Amino acid sequence: MGAADRDMRAEVLIDARPEHVWQLLTRTRTHADASPELVAMLPLKPGGFRRGQWFLGVNRRKAAVWPTRNVVTVFEPQRRLAWDTTTSGARWIFKLEPTDSGTRLVQHRVLTRALPKISTAFATIALGGESEQADELEAGMLETLHHIKAAAES
Repeated sequence: MGAADRDMRAEVLIDARPEHVWQLLTRTRTHADASPELVAMLPLKPGGFRRGQWFLGVNRRKAAVWPTRNVVTVFEPQRRLAWDTTTSGARWIFKLEPTDSGTRLVQHRVLTRALPKISTAFATIALGGESEQADELEAGMLETLHHIKAAAES
């Protein structure tokens, strides 16, 4: 497993109840506002966030812009939300854990299959290399969680 294939994880403690954090997580605008790479998350079926929902993700890093196809695979209100990016094999998981003072929000990125050759080639050519892209993704996850924290606590 190379640097780009590694599992990634970030977490933050939020001074807000899981119900409130969940409301933010199930708004597509939250993800686009919070992520340094995701520009838009557009539902492709009616019904908002729910298991089986498809989204078109629009991503940007430096001068590169690219689409992704995503499907919500886990929808456990106030506990877990996950979607698979079918174009890359990445699974994005958000876990909410109640604490005495609010919520621990954990984000994971795991791969459900090997990265496609097109993804590794794109990362090498347009994004500065697989390892650099992976490092920026992991740093971006923490940035995303801190943005969600600020929104939940405001």
